[in-house]
Amino acid sequence: NMIQLLFFIALSEMGLILILLFKTPLRKLVILGLDRLKRGRGPIMVKTVAATVFVVFISSIYGLMNIKRRLIDDTVVNPTDQILLFKRLLEASLMGFSLFLVLMVDRLHHYMRELRVRRKSMEAAKKQNRAFDDGKANGTEEIKALEEEVTKLQEKLKQVESELEIKSKEADTAETNVMALKKQSEGLLLEYDRVLEENQNLHNQLQTLDRGLSRSRSKKLA
Repeated sequence: NMIQLLFFIALSEMGLILILLFKTPLRKLVILGLDRLKRGRGPIMVKTVAATVFVVFISSIYGLMNIKRRLIDDTVVNPTDQILLFKRLLEASLMGFSLFLVLMVDRLHHYMRELRVRRKSMEAAKKQNRAFDDGKANGTEEIKALEEEVTKLQEKLKQVESELEIKSKEADTAETNVMALKKQSEGLLLEYDRVLEENQNLHNQLQTLDRGLSRSRSKKLA
């Protein structure tokens, strides 16, 4: 029976919608089934069935309008036409409701697939942020270690500069002492030359006196 088939289809679609709305183990299976159905030739088959049902729906609406027109034109109420009118109306309502439910199932599946893709992208972004934060923390630790090393090197440089300044002062003092000793030695050399010259003069004077004494002695003896 057409009406029973349409009832079954409508109830099945309502069941699919309920499964998609609530998080149950069946929802993953239904989503996987719909994913496979929309691959390959699945979409063409679904569109073909939907188009057929839509054509039948339009045909039912047309037959319903003819029966209604005939009932209006007839003066005597025909029970058969009334039953046909009710049957066509029920069929048209069920087909329209089934088409609407098919559209609802398709939209729900589409939104859930987009939601799943966005969740995966958000998880990937979170992982990247965590990796970036970890790298940033490691980079901060490396920067701190480098800053500490630079501080130590600056302290060593200051220490070396202070030692160099002390050595420079000691060298200046030693150079001053050397210059003083040099001047002192030059003075001593000059004094030595003077004393040597005086000694030589005294020696010459002594020789001269000695010669004079020798001459005077020789004259006395003569």
